Order: sequence, then structure tokens, then C-alpha cells
Amino acid sequence: MPWLILASMGAATYLYGVSTHALLLCLLSKPLPVLALLGWLQDAPASPYRRWISIGLLCSLLGDILLAWPVDLFVYGLGAFLLAHLAYLKAYLVDCRRPAVPALAPALLAGVGLFSMMAAKGLGDLLIPVAVYALAISAMLWRALARLGSSVAKRSAWLAAAGALAFVVSDSLIGIDRFVQPFAAAPYLIILSYWLGQWGIAASTFSQGRR
Repeated sequence: MPWLILASMGAATYLYGVSTHALLLCLLSKPLPVLALLGWLQDAPASPYRRWISIGLLCSLLGDILLAWPVDLFVYGLGAFLLAHLAYLKAYLVDCRRPAVPALAPALLAGVGLFSMMAAKGLGDLLIPVAVYALAISAMLWRALARLGSSVAKRSAWLAAAGALAFVVSDSLIGIDRFVQPFAAAPYLIILSYWLGQWGIAASTFSQGRR
């Protein structure tokens, strides 16, 4: 319950800060929901899976701060979230290493779509970082989908897959807003889908295991 209160207060404060353009308030409140997830995660059974999910959340926490900073640190934030996706990828490989070739197609489609969207108007020096990031999020999504229908607990597999998909949606909205066409609802839709994704990934730890 304390973690839920912290997450709710942080989320509400951040959304208020976005609506009022209060940059300092956004900077201070944006990391709180993920920080609450990290605290909540300590109640889950200790395992290598939990450890890697925790590392991913820590990297995400750094990314939140970098992207909320009042100067343009986009490439550094991108790097922090790249590390987060690699940590989640490692977590998914802990309990499922089957090839799952059918799951590869939608994951590659998501990565190619994300990269194409961001590169539509040219990326300049960001071309390689964005390409590497798109590859990493594709791999993370692939391994999350690969757990569906495997010997992994069904609830854990579905939560992780839904979380990974929500993360892809959030990143796609960032791509649209930053590189294609800015739109007014973007800050709200981006952060809500991001928090939903992080919650799904973290929640998968509590029911993680073999059926």
C-alpha cells in the first residue's frame, strides 16, 4: 500500500506539472512511480529474474530523470532506456530460451516501424543510436512474447508481454511527437502507456516461475 500511494502521488503530481508546464515539479515527480515499483518489487520472491527486472527499472529511473531534465539530454536518456531493455531481455532469457520464431515477426515489425517513423525526416547524428535502440526494443519484445505458451507461469508471461507492448506503444508515441508531428495529448499518452508497461513488467515478477 505505501508503494501504491507513492506511485499515485508521483503520477498525479507529474501530470499536474505537465498541464501547468512546471518543469521543476515534473523533474522531481516523474521518477516517483518507477521508484515505487522498485520498492514494491522487493516484496517479490528473490530470483535472477527479479534482479534483472530491478536493474531494468533502475536504468529506467535514470532515463526518466535525463529526459525530464530542462536541457536536451535525449541521446543520454535513450542510452539509459537501451540498458533497461537489455536488462529486461536478460530477465526473459532467464526462464525461456526457446526460439519462438513466430514471435520474431511482430517484434521485428515493431522495431522497423519505430525506426522508420523516427527516421522519416532524417536523424542526423542520432541515426545509429536510434537504430541500436530499435533493435534492442525489438529483441526485448521478442523474448517477452516468446514466454507466452511456454513452461513459464501464464500470468507472468502475459503481464510481461503486455508490459513490453505498452513500452513499444509509448516509444512509438515519442517517435511520432518528436520526429513526425507533435500533438497536444502526447505527453499524457506517452507517460501513461510507459507507466502501464513498467507496471506489467514489474508485476510479472510476482507470478514468475514454472507451471
